[in-house]
Amino acid sequence: MDARADLYAPIEPYDSGMLALDDIHTMYWEVSGNPRGVPVVFLHGGPGGGCSPEHRRFFDPDFFRIVLYDQRGAGASSPVGEITGNTTQHLIQDLECLREYLGVRQWLLFGGSWGSTLALAYGQTVPQRCLGFILRGVFLGRPSEVEWFFHGPRHIYPEAWRRFVEMLPERERGDVLRGYVRRLFDPDPRLHLPFARAWSEYEGSCSTLVPNPELIRQFADDALALARLEAHFFAHKCFLAPNQLLSNMYRIRHLPASIVHARYDMVCPIVSADDLARAWPGCRYIVVPEAGHSVWEPPVRAAVVSEVEQFKRHLSKQATAPARRSQRAS
Repeated sequence: MDARADLYAPIEPYDSGMLALDDIHTMYWEVSGNPRGVPVVFLHGGPGGGCSPEHRRFFDPDFFRIVLYDQRGAGASSPVGEITGNTTQHLIQDLECLREYLGVRQWLLFGGSWGSTLALAYGQTVPQRCLGFILRGVFLGRPSEVEWFFHGPRHIYPEAWRRFVEMLPERERGDVLRGYVRRLFDPDPRLHLPFARAWSEYEGSCSTLVPNPELIRQFADDALALARLEAHFFAHKCFLAPNQLLSNMYRIRHLPASIVHARYDMVCPIVSADDLARAWPGCRYIVVPEAGHSVWEPPVRAAVVSEVEQFKRHLSKQATAPARRSQRAS
């Protein structure tokens, strides 16, 4: 473990590339850790957030084959911020395309925020490809959660909310999403860039229990892709049927899962994690008492790493069980 925190030491990928998905989209992917290890795939947030080298460090590189990738339209994938052919169903297909390309039979899914949404949607589509789930900052894509994003944080972060909403003329503030969609997709960067930064800075400002200017700057760096894709998905109800993810829990309820959620998460309120945990009786449900939404808050990060280690022990036992049975039979 790295001395400065509870993460593993920095590593570099041993393989990476760009995978053509269709006539428009190309997806960045990378693999690090143990080439013969247990595959784990990291699903980033947003949509539109992208991965970073720090995300490799949640996993023991001697045990895991660590797969990171940027969802279509995000990060190093191209074109950045593109919404054409970009739906939840496309993202599920992309994940299956990557799994087949890498020759992975089954993998552990690690998803935070929007990544938890995608992990659940993917798992419910192809449960036979999943070893289990580690979900952090749960978001179920329901209209009530989207509504909270635009109005709930005003009661806790009124200054950040005012900066966000007052970008719009007063007559348009009754439908903030619609107003932002109009500006974010305007072809003139003099219009769409300030609105993208305002969106991203608002989300960054609400993501930690204690203000973190560095995190807000990081959100602003990826502003256009994050704002455009989040607005696109929110405007289309995340391309999910009503209550889809909870209704389809019967498809994955038999699989192991860890749910980590901070008590004071103001981006994705804890009620969603609580609803998911009650629909998944066999899961491990960890409530972090003093933190917000960001995985980089130390208590959240520590809880996530602890659950990854828990899964490592579980998967190690699974791997050794056939060998023990074979020895007894002989």
